[in-house]
Order: sequence, then structure tokens, then C-alpha cells
Amino acid sequence: MTDSITVTDNRTGEAVEIPIVDGGISAGELRKLLPGVWFYDPAFMTTALASSSVTYLDGDGGILRYRGYPIEQLAERSSYLEVAYLLVHGELPNAEQLRTWTEDIRMHTYLHDNFRKRFLDGFHYDAHPMGMLVSGIAALSTFYPEAKDVVDPQVRHRQIIRMIAKVPTLAAACHRYSAGMPFVYPDNGLSFTENFLSMMWKVAEPRYEPDPVLAHALDVLFILHADHEQNCGTLAMRTVGSAHADPYIAASAAAAALSGPRHGGANEQVLRMLSQIGHVDNVDAFISDVKAGKGKLMGFGHRVYKNYDPRAKIVKQTADAVFEVTGRNPLLDIALKLEEAALSDEYFVSRKLYPNVDFYSGLIYQAMGFPTGMFTVLFAIPRVAGWLTHWQEMIDQDSKIYRPRQLYVGADRRDYLPLEQRK
Repeated sequence: MTDSITVTDNRTGEAVEIPIVDGGISAGELRKLLPGVWFYDPAFMTTALASSSVTYLDGDGGILRYRGYPIEQLAERSSYLEVAYLLVHGELPNAEQLRTWTEDIRMHTYLHDNFRKRFLDGFHYDAHPMGMLVSGIAALSTFYPEAKDVVDPQVRHRQIIRMIAKVPTLAAACHRYSAGMPFVYPDNGLSFTENFLSMMWKVAEPRYEPDPVLAHALDVLFILHADHEQNCGTLAMRTVGSAHADPYIAASAAAAALSGPRHGGANEQVLRMLSQIGHVDNVDAFISDVKAGKGKLMGFGHRVYKNYDPRAKIVKQTADAVFEVTGRNPLLDIALKLEEAALSDEYFVSRKLYPNVDFYSGLIYQAMGFPTGMFTVLFAIPRVAGWLTHWQEMIDQDSKIYRPRQLYVGADRRDYLPLEQRK
């Protein structure tokens, strides 16, 4: 038995045998048999838009790997910058490579003063940080016009370094501006996440000293969010990038996609849900309402995972360490009770609704002092590495510009009528 399928056009009797390669079949072979017939697949439910060697995701098995490395091992043993190197370069760095990579990123953490003073000052005083971030990433394109030469590997690499380095600085600046606080310059003597925490929280002290437990927890969360295969934001990055727009413009589009509550804004919705439940004694009634269609269980289920999200297990463990420093988030007991109730209820289990990464991450961010408006920004900071990796892979593959087909269901040909003849 060959690993293939046979498709027959019943109109003509013609058939084609198509091999199954890497879990997929070639649409090009189908086009030969069925010219002018398009495959209707809303939201790409069964369509592979690219071949990629970056991230492996098995939703049924609850498996997530970056470049073949299990997410559990990376979260336990690695650092975000090492994982970013792994994503971009395809291999874990040796000691010298990691040192050079880290120093290169430290050298590019500063924002151009004109950008900081003129661009950021143009926003309304209470602008949402995510809107500022999306606009800010796009605006960086105007400071680095050479980035438009996307086919030059050296130019591309410089932009990758710049964006990984500058987005945390931009993110912290967006928060400080929206909170009416002065800008804090990067402290490149600190680690990647320590530096970000310093830019977020420093007030008047000579040097901000982040709690190492919190800095490590944020580093773990950054690792977990660094990439997640062909999601909505990555698709936006690749779609815009396929037109050979520069990486800042493409990443801005990806961040815009991430800002939606169905994508990166989900953990904020979880906190809102837990606050509305209010007390552990109200969990059972809430579960009943959800089953009756009167509410929605946020933070459960996933477009791809039909098993327990492997990232959620790590986040749950990370939460314990954070709460030892910050104190227990009062919403945690509600979350634990809600998870227990849902996972013991056949209604949710039969629908394969398990906690995802958003269910506990918002509790950690809240305990660390981040306002809810920053939650999606915190998602975007590490995801930049994944977006840029997929963008670079697509450029290296010399991908055609993305241009899906449609099934037209509108009116047939009509003749124009003068205004006075229209009903």
C-alpha cells in the first residue's frame, strides 16, 4: 500500500494519485486535475499555508517543540535570548555564539531620541499601550530604510537584532507614557527580562534591582510565547512579508492581529471572567450557566490543542513561584476551582476543552503589577522572535506573494441604471 490518495473527477472519469508527504498533499497536483475548481476552506481549517522547520505542534498529543526541542526542556533549562537564537538560527548556540548574540542585542536596545520625543509624544495621554506598540513598530521602519532590502541576508539579520532588542524598550515606553511616567533608558548591565522590568518600574532609585524570581518567571513566559506555528499573527507577518514589505511593517501587522481578544487578548478576558465569578462558591453556578449557553468559559480550549496545552502546565508551575514573592492572587482560588470543575465535567471533557496558556498567565502578570492593558504587549515582546523567524524562512524560500482564491457568491452581471430608473 502506497502512502497516497487518489482523486477522481466524476465529470470526466479522470483521476490522479497524489503522494502524502509530511502529512500533506500537493494542491498543485489537484489543480492539474481540477483547473478552475477551488478548495473552500474558511479560516484555513485544513490548509497548510507553508512548509516550515521552525515549530512542531501536535494538538492531539499536547506537544510543542521549537526546532525539535520540547518546550518543557527549554522552559526549564534555557533562557529567552537563547531560545530566540535557536528560532532564528535553527540550532542552539555555543557559549561564544550566545555571548555575541546577547551583546549584539544589548547594543541595540536604545530608541532614537527623535522617535521617543516626537513620535510617542504624538499620542493621546491615555492611549492604549498595544495601539502605541503596533504604531511604534511600523514607525521604526522609517528610521531604518535599508530594511527594505529584504533579500540581503546581512541586512535582514541586522533588523532581526534591532527588533528583538528595541521592542521591549518600546513596550516599556508605551506603558510609561500611558501612565504619565517619564521614560527610562535601558540598563544594559541587566539581563533581557531584568532590563525590561527596570524600564517598566524604575522610579528614582540609582539602579532598579528586579526580583530574580520575577525576572526568571517572565523569562519563562517569554520562552512559552516565543512562537506557536502558523497562528493568526504569524499568518499576518507572512502575508505582509510575502509582498516584500520590510520586517517592521510586517511585524506591525502581526502585532495588530495579536491585539484581538480572540488571539493575544484572551488572558485579559480570563481575568475579567474570574472577577465576574467573584468567589469560589459561585463556580458551580457559573459552570451551569456556561453549559446552558448563558456564558463563555475563557482560557479553555484552543484552535489547535485538543489536549492539555503543554504551556499551561508550565505557567501553572511558574505561578506558584511568583505568588511566593508577590503574595497569592485572590483570583487563583477561583481559577483552581474552575479548572477542577471543568476537567471533571463530561460536558467539557467530551469537547476537549482544556486550560490553555492564557488561563494562568494573566494571573501572573497581574500579581507582578502589570496593568491589563499591557498583557497583549507582554505577549508581543517575545513573539517578535517567532514572527521574524517565519518571515526570514519565507524570504529564503522565495515564496510567492500570498493571494488566496475565493468562491464568488454575489450577483451575476448587471447593467448600470440611471438614478431616476432605480427602485
